[in-house]
Amino acid sequence: MSDVLVLDAVSKAFGALRVTDGVSLAVPRGQALGIIGPNGAGKSTLFNLITGNLMPDSGRVVLLDQDVTRLPAMTRVRMGVGRSFQIPQPFEGLTVFENLLTAAAFGRGLPEGQVAEDCAAILDRIGLLARANQLAGSLTLLDRKRLELGRAMATRPELLLLDEIAGGLTEAECRTLSDTIRALHGQGVTIIWIEHVLHALISVVERLLVLDFGRVIAQGSPDAVMASKEVREIYLGIEA
Repeated sequence: MSDVLVLDAVSKAFGALRVTDGVSLAVPRGQALGIIGPNGAGKSTLFNLITGNLMPDSGRVVLLDQDVTRLPAMTRVRMGVGRSFQIPQPFEGLTVFENLLTAAAFGRGLPEGQVAEDCAAILDRIGLLARANQLAGSLTLLDRKRLELGRAMATRPELLLLDEIAGGLTEAECRTLSDTIRALHGQGVTIIWIEHVLHALISVVERLLVLDFGRVIAQGSPDAVMASKEVREIYLGIEA
């Protein structure tokens, strides 16, 4: 099984603060990897290094067997990196369908006419087809999260990055969203998911990686990682 993503000793510092410290990992095609860690552990910085929104101080980022360490974010999107953001950022004055068309057209560099059918199919998969003509600014939080997921999927990613997509949802909404993500993963989508809502994350991912102060302190099956005394101490008081 080939690796979609490889990070090789990737480090990033802001002044004296080292926020990513020699992180190495490989994500095989089709795997769902969960990343957890306390606030300030370096999780979002790691995503920014994968997407090209930040450049590492040292180390390499390899996507689909190509070294992309110094390539800009748009190039990586067109190579197959799709991302949702912790706070949904829809084009509120556009419809749900138009939001996906925009993501697909710019993310893939194709005319709208060539991606319209695919966008409609994605809306159906994420449960938003009935709201296709609704303005994005009028959506509930759950549907904004779905739209964020759909816009990332519209770029046709080889690697889908989810940044705390379950945050702020009720338990029932978390289950609904987790079911959608699980279905996408079941169709072969490779996923890296940062999340604090552990029951949602663990219901989907096959492997868990723990960051603390920018370093990987544990990785393995969710059961094995969560049984670790060090991990449980770090997560004391965080929703499980």
